[in-house]
Amino acid sequence: MSIWKSSAAFGGMTMISRVLGFVRDMLLARVFGASASMDAFFVVFKIPNFLRRLFAEGAFQQAFVPVLSEYRETSTREELKRYVDYMFGTLAAIVAVVVALGLAGAPLLVLLFAPGFTDDPAQLELAETMLMITFPYLLFISLTAFVASSLNAFGRFAMPALAPIWLNLSLIGATLVAAPFFDEPVMALAWGVFVAGILQLFFLLPFLARLGLLPRPRIGRHPGVRKTLRLMLPAMFGASVTQINLLIDTILASLLVAGSVSWLYYSDRLVELPLGVFGVAIGTVILPALSRAFARGSDEDYNRTVNGALRLTLLIGVPAMAGLIGLSVPILATLFEYGAFSPTDTQMVSMAMVAYALGLPAFLLIKIFAPGFFARQDTVTPVRIAVISVGANLVFKALLVVPWIIWLGGNLAHVGLALTTVMAAWVNALLLGWTLRQRGVWRVEPGTRRFIGHITLAALAMAGLLLWMSPAAEVWSAWAWFERLGAVLGLIMLGVAVFVAAAAAMGQTPRRLVSVVAFDRLVPRERQ
Repeated sequence: MSIWKSSAAFGGMTMISRVLGFVRDMLLARVFGASASMDAFFVVFKIPNFLRRLFAEGAFQQAFVPVLSEYRETSTREELKRYVDYMFGTLAAIVAVVVALGLAGAPLLVLLFAPGFTDDPAQLELAETMLMITFPYLLFISLTAFVASSLNAFGRFAMPALAPIWLNLSLIGATLVAAPFFDEPVMALAWGVFVAGILQLFFLLPFLARLGLLPRPRIGRHPGVRKTLRLMLPAMFGASVTQINLLIDTILASLLVAGSVSWLYYSDRLVELPLGVFGVAIGTVILPALSRAFARGSDEDYNRTVNGALRLTLLIGVPAMAGLIGLSVPILATLFEYGAFSPTDTQMVSMAMVAYALGLPAFLLIKIFAPGFFARQDTVTPVRIAVISVGANLVFKALLVVPWIIWLGGNLAHVGLALTTVMAAWVNALLLGWTLRQRGVWRVEPGTRRFIGHITLAALAMAGLLLWMSPAAEVWSAWAWFERLGAVLGLIMLGVAVFVAAAAAMGQTPRRLVSVVAFDRLVPRERQ
């Protein structure tokens, strides 16, 4: 399948999951608001999710897919199946040990991720109890990532992208049905996370069975497993640098005023929509293609894949950034400002959302450039760049956020946390791209710089008009939900029209844009 069609399939299914995710977040905001108990849940939910990125989607996928692709290109079907069996059993054993250690050290983990909770013993106890319930989710979701990565390597992208729907449905059910039966209603969300891990794994297993690759778990010495683990260890840090930076935000936010963790969560969720639908989709799809191109020694296919992904990513990411900035208050008021979610919460989330949106192109570029290294089985270079990025993040926070807190107090410090995370993301993305170019494995195709300049100017025109046309925040708060929805949809359509018109005026007509970002058919249909 072409990269374009695969990305569209992955992105389409992801969009379904993300829409349900927004329904979930709307319910959470309406029922629970931005409270101390929700701060506790968001921290607890972030702990297994952070480790999931280390053991599963971040590091494991980046190390496993290239090795699996190599086995498919150079080995027999029996050797491939044997590698899958041993890799599944080894991953399950490693993560099971981590889960056992996490359950034993739950109080310490809460203190590590949210040291500010020590000021509220009830909040601290609630977080510890919920972590004991949610932590086994790490095992189920790591095995789910194994199955999803295996399907991706065989050109099956739709169902793995749809699997997160079960997390959203589980949390929606916990909010609407289970929460009233708990003395502490937020506790229902912890059980919802636990159940979601089981549902996602058993949803995907039948699709792997159709490929004849249903794992028979084995543990023992296997050269493919050793190679994967050797690649995985540095990738555990390199592929998860964005999550590490966001984790630093959570730790520091726990020290700020109540609600800061929730404000960062909701702002990040909005920015995650284009990142999850398009960035993750393209990054997931190009990794197997780049890995096969490298295994075949085809530098031309490798370079063409990176350039096509780059243009498509920026065409989506730059106007999305402008739209999120121009419509931050309208979108938040329309989605969340009901019930326990106040106009003050909208304002606080809006400022953090604008800060995160400035980094959206960088977050997307990381999803494109990092697989360029992992496909070449180079997990060391991204780690070195990640170390620089995390170091820059800490320096930025020390220079900007700490004085901010001292001079202005903690009410707006969460915005500084978001902004410095974005600055670190740009450091990461630019260094990854620069290193690929310096090594000669990626060449910027002619016209790319002009293309970037044109879509950036068109996006600036769109953002400026949206900011000028949008009513004041108090107007949005006074409107009913259907008035907000109608106004938001109208502004979105206006913004799209302005972007298209401005781009066309500079020569980037819709037809030209489609031709510029179109992927060639790089590889034949996957062999079974």
